[in-house]
Formats: sequence, C-alpha cells, structure tokens
Amino acid sequence: MIILGIETTCDETGVGIVRDGLFVLANVVSSSSDLHRKYGGIVPEVAAREQVRLIVPVLEEAERSAQCKLEKVDAIAVAYGPGLVGPLMVGVESAKTLALVLDKPLIAVNHLVGHIYANWINNGKNTVQFPLVALIVSGGHTDLILMKDHGKFNLIGSTRDDAAGEVFDKVARVLGLGYPGGPEIEKLARPFRVNSSQFTVKFPRPMISENNFDFSFAGLKTSVVNIVKNLELSEETTGKIAAEFQNAVVDVLVKKTLRAAYKYSAKSIVVGGGVAANSLLRDRMFDAGAKTDIKVLFPSKLLSVDNGVMIAAAAFFEKNFVAPLRLQADSSLHF
Repeated sequence: MIILGIETTCDETGVGIVRDGLFVLANVVSSSSDLHRKYGGIVPEVAAREQVRLIVPVLEEAERSAQCKLEKVDAIAVAYGPGLVGPLMVGVESAKTLALVLDKPLIAVNHLVGHIYANWINNGKNTVQFPLVALIVSGGHTDLILMKDHGKFNLIGSTRDDAAGEVFDKVARVLGLGYPGGPEIEKLARPFRVNSSQFTVKFPRPMISENNFDFSFAGLKTSVVNIVKNLELSEETTGKIAAEFQNAVVDVLVKKTLRAAYKYSAKSIVVGGGVAANSLLRDRMFDAGAKTDIKVLFPSKLLSVDNGVMIAAAAFFEKNFVAPLRLQADSSLHF
C-alpha cells in the first residue's frame, strides 16, 4: 500500500510517500525556520503564509522524487493536529482536495502519533516490540506514552509547563544564541561535556525523583536566567552553562523514561520529536538500554523533525479513514 503523507503543523512543509508503512519512496521537507530566526521563534502568520506558498511545490517534488504519479498512490494521509491552526489548515485542506479530486481515501493522523511511527521507517514490522514506552519530545510536547499495540495509546506522563524543545529555545535566547535553540546549545556544549576548569555550575533536575512520569522544565529555565544575570558571559562560560543545562534536561528525560519502561515491563523504548535529534539524548538513552533487555529506537535525525513520511507511516498502521468533507484541523488535539 502506497500512502502520501502531508505534514504542516508548524513551520515545516513536509510531504512523504511511503510503501507499506516502512519504506520511503520520497521525503521532501521545506522549512521556514530561516524566516523565524530573526524573531527568535515561530510567528504563526508567517508560518501559515509559507505553508500556502510551499505546499504545491513540495507535493510536485515528492511526486518527482518517488517517480510515482499522485494518481497512483492508494491513500492520502494528513496531520490534522495538534499544531498552529493556520499551518494546519493548509495541510488539511490540501489533503481533502487531493482525496476528492483523485478519488482516494483520506486518513487522519495525530501529529504526535506520527512521531512515534517514525521509528518503524526502514525497519521490519516486528522490529519494534510491544508493549513499548514512547517518549515524544519536541518544541510543543514532552509526553510519555504506553503503547500496548497499534492504535492503543495511554498517556502516562506529560510536561506541566514548558516542553523540552521550548525550554531549549528559551535558554538559547538567554545565552544570546540563535534559533532554533536545540542545535545551537548542542554545538556550543559539545567541548564542555566534561568540566575541566575551576568554573562549575549545577542546575536542578526538576521532578527527577518524584514518583510520577510528569516533567517540568520552567524552573530549570529560571535557574539558567538567574545564573546568567550574575556572570560575565565569555564563550567558555556560555559553553559550560549550555552543557550543564543540556545535561540536566537529558538526565530527566532518560531517568523518567527508563522508570516508566520498568514499571510497565516494556520491551521497547521509542523516541520521537525534534529533540530526538540531540546526540547526547541518543547516547544516554542507548547506553541505558544496553544495560537492560529493553530495545531503544530513535528515528534518523532527518525523520526526527516534522516530516510527511512519519504521517504516511502512522496512517498505514492506524488506518483512521475519514470522510474528506468532515475532517477539520484540531490545534489542541492530544491523546
């Protein structure tokens, strides 16, 4: 089964064409992040206008890349939420139009579920074993999901304030770094993973020892702000602050995810979302998994960011068929 997936929940315009939920025929993503960089974050109106401008060229490029005419796909899939309502509407209305014009079934996909199914791409159907614990970690979400089978999701933990990706962006702004903040902090922190000078800084690991699976990162952000106010920020000092902040976030994510996996006897841990591209998170999670019998999976870094491939993959396994004229964007959709 060949499915075309459309993803326009934020500032990426993504179209993927996937066979049998596993094999990528095309993956085209165009981001408007450069336009948002000067504002230090996403401007919804700008993102929506860019989605309108890019959706047709991205669809055409995906068609060329897959060497598969749109008329030949078996179904159209689209992320209908959560996200920014303007960008979401561009993708949803485009998918509805394609489904009606091409007389193809339409599959509605929760964007967050898409991040989970990015882990099936280029793997066999049985590579990911149930039950599993999924960590979705992005600019808008930090969630832990227990998944006992395809389509069976149980939200067991979520952030009570800032999402992990959001706090990366905010701390990067405080440190005078660019947007998006995650890659900037990771790059700056890389030489300072081991502190070798007299300067030391220690940030809290919020809720790391609490007997639940929720997260909180607003206090960690405030700790960084308070430290920065009282320091002369040289390049070295900024790098060490970035490294300790990154360590704090990763420590919390790894410990809470492993604790959930133990509690629910998970056979697999899967990670998805933009922060899943962070190398330190990958290293620490893989190290933790290697010490247990729990298999840890991450999507490729290319598939960690928003993309249409993950939407097509999720659509194959869930098959949430909807009548095109009934589907509406839902910016507040969750599990």
